Amino acid sequence: MSLTIASPLAGWATRLADVPDPVFAEKMLGDGIAIDPVEGRLLAPGAGVVVSVHPAGHAVTLQLDSGPVLLMHIGLETVGLGGEGFAPKVADSQRVAAGELLVEFDLDRLARTAKSLITPIIVTNGEAFAVEDPVSDRAVAAGETVMCFRALDGAVAMAEQAVSTASRTLELPLEHGLHARPAARIAQLAASYSGTIEVVAPSGRVASARSAVAMLALALPHGAAITVRGSDSDGVAAVADLLATGMGELKPVGGLAEPAPSTPVAGLPSVLKGVTAVSGTAIGPAFRPIDPVADIPEIGSGIEAERAALMGAKDSVRTELSADAVGEGDRAGIAAAHLALLDDPELAIAADATIAAGKSAGFAWRQAIRFYVDQLRGAGDARFAERIDDFNDLGRRVILAIHGAPDQAPPPPGAILIAEELYPSQLMALGEAGLAGIATARGGTTSHVAIIAAGMGLPMLVSLGGALAQVEPGTELVIEDGALRIAPDTTDVAAVRARVETRRARRQAALAQAEQPAVTIDGVRIDVFVNLGSAADARAAVAEGAEGCGLLRTEFLFLDRATPPDEEEQRTAYQAIADALGERPLIVRTLDIGADKPAPYLTIAAEENPALGLRGIRLQLARRDLLDTQLRALLRVKAQAPLRLMLPMVADRAELIAAREALARHAADLGVAAPELGIMVETPAAALTAAALAAEADFFSIGSNDLSQYALARDRTNPAVAAGLDGLHPAVLRLIDETVRGGVMHKRWTGVCGGLAADPEAVPLLIGMGVTELSVPGAAVAETKALVRMLDLARCRTVAAQALSAPDGDAVRALVSSLSEQGQ
Repeated sequence: MSLTIASPLAGWATRLADVPDPVFAEKMLGDGIAIDPVEGRLLAPGAGVVVSVHPAGHAVTLQLDSGPVLLMHIGLETVGLGGEGFAPKVADSQRVAAGELLVEFDLDRLARTAKSLITPIIVTNGEAFAVEDPVSDRAVAAGETVMCFRALDGAVAMAEQAVSTASRTLELPLEHGLHARPAARIAQLAASYSGTIEVVAPSGRVASARSAVAMLALALPHGAAITVRGSDSDGVAAVADLLATGMGELKPVGGLAEPAPSTPVAGLPSVLKGVTAVSGTAIGPAFRPIDPVADIPEIGSGIEAERAALMGAKDSVRTELSADAVGEGDRAGIAAAHLALLDDPELAIAADATIAAGKSAGFAWRQAIRFYVDQLRGAGDARFAERIDDFNDLGRRVILAIHGAPDQAPPPPGAILIAEELYPSQLMALGEAGLAGIATARGGTTSHVAIIAAGMGLPMLVSLGGALAQVEPGTELVIEDGALRIAPDTTDVAAVRARVETRRARRQAALAQAEQPAVTIDGVRIDVFVNLGSAADARAAVAEGAEGCGLLRTEFLFLDRATPPDEEEQRTAYQAIADALGERPLIVRTLDIGADKPAPYLTIAAEENPALGLRGIRLQLARRDLLDTQLRALLRVKAQAPLRLMLPMVADRAELIAAREALARHAADLGVAAPELGIMVETPAAALTAAALAAEADFFSIGSNDLSQYALARDRTNPAVAAGLDGLHPAVLRLIDETVRGGVMHKRWTGVCGGLAADPEAVPLLIGMGVTELSVPGAAVAETKALVRMLDLARCRTVAAQALSAPDGDAVRALVSSLSEQGQ
């Protein structure tokens, strides 16, 4: 027999598959419908008993007398609101009648703060009842029938009964407790194991890990001491491990009893793999800064007083940022970007509304910042992930200005700073502390804090994962070769310290001869250029011995602003860099934004895979106004040495021809000679068709970072796979070799401006394959030149040829090591 379920809301009914959240759209919690509400009242869709009301008030689970168990989840990602805007009218275990009020919610407020108001209504015991005839794509009234359900033959509700043979206890590190999304993931994982798996609450209540609703009914908050137990030891371990990661909502639990410093935590690996944001080796004790905004009073001291407090704090931060924004370099650019965010009117309106509701200035500002952070995260676009740090950093600075910084001892000299994530202002405040390195659980290689760390010469690893939270302050750490080693033994410590000291001595020796050219033992000159982003970078690089600029990243002018720079602003910036280089050549990469470098004035539709989307030369040809303005600005630069241009992300000859035609047209208009035009080889397509492209391009410059990610199909912005990127993989080396060979056919030279150019293991292979120019970060110029002087080109060619047929990156490294042992 088919029974009915009444709508608990008035609104617009839609299919569950159309809900913009995979937990609901993919029916991980069960089948049902969704309703976009037009009034803030959630009613009982039938008579029954309340199984649970979530502590945040946004979700109610109801056991209907007719059998189905319904989960009604008001809005998406509303658990993070902490109950703001929700007023539950029922309690756990309470009997309700059909149409009885379950929750009142502030529709207007949630519309401003929630990702979406769409409300899934899910039949969670789908093993016993099937959903039929759900209403969709029309308005419905509260109490109107919206779906039917049918009892499945032979469905019997049985509690799992099995002896628990494994268990693991942990404190729940989910910031918002065990709510719908993580519960669904746990249930999905548990279902893949055959034995029983249960979650035990501190109260002793037990829920099957296969039932998301049963786990929700436990109402487990952040920090709850839970036990995962069951008859399947592998399943218990898998569920506990997933919970321990925080599932993207990691908030470390304080007060844990942990081992003494330099002793690994039980279950903590001795090595964590990460992504190198700034290369180098570091050793030192772990230092974890106190979170200064963890405990903010929620209730205000009066609306006018809190408004004044927020205004005063913003004025203070504005003064600091304005001082930092004066001048050049990364610090100035980041400060300018934060200034624009500080005075954003939408942030101000959102914060003021929360203050008007009786909250404190700090709480209101944090809520406003969180709303926009959630919007960016909810967009599902990886391009915006690293801009979230700018919002969070700004939120942190204003809250500190309101409440003051907590007392904390400074880091010991030579410490390695560890944190879930780190913000520019934090790192700049610690700039004089003598840090040895940085390791973060999250973050990316192009984030602002990574840029600052590179400028400070601090080795930095990012994307190390949630396990970093278990590292005890004071534990000895080593950053080396893309990994964080935890509590190494005394022999390892001594060996690493010796390597650090050897490198320091080697760098000092290299700096002493920085002005000398890079000439191999057998007399071949290799140009060692520098990668630049500003005139300040150029002046510093000249002091390091740079012989020119092999890559000027012009996007520094285009990011973190509301409108693109005009022709004169660009010309002025490019001229300043050319002047700083003097008689040294300047190679300028035209605008490379899109993908992981978004700009607010570009209306790029959301892309499933931005790395393969509208970026580089594709974007320039789609937005000819940007390309034309930049070409004219560059053509007006008066340089003492040759100025060359190169195009990013070229994949076929037509793109190069179109850009060359535009360059020739603008040069003719201005009455100047068109400069040489080369391309960045970043796609396998460009490498494999290098011979054809060389007929049109004046030179090649290999971007090894992108070339590696496309060749190996590993997204370098994805922490789950980026650690496996290897520029010395034979597949990447073969593409480089193909590029050089294609260029030689038309007498074109090839350089490398990606990370491989500064890798001591890669340099012998690159010059052995015929690369004649290496463009490296400023801090690596002197040492790269010194390395080239130690190499014999003939022997490098022999090893490079062997590397092309090696089975993997490790075998390639063994070949390079043998070269060193032979005296190179």
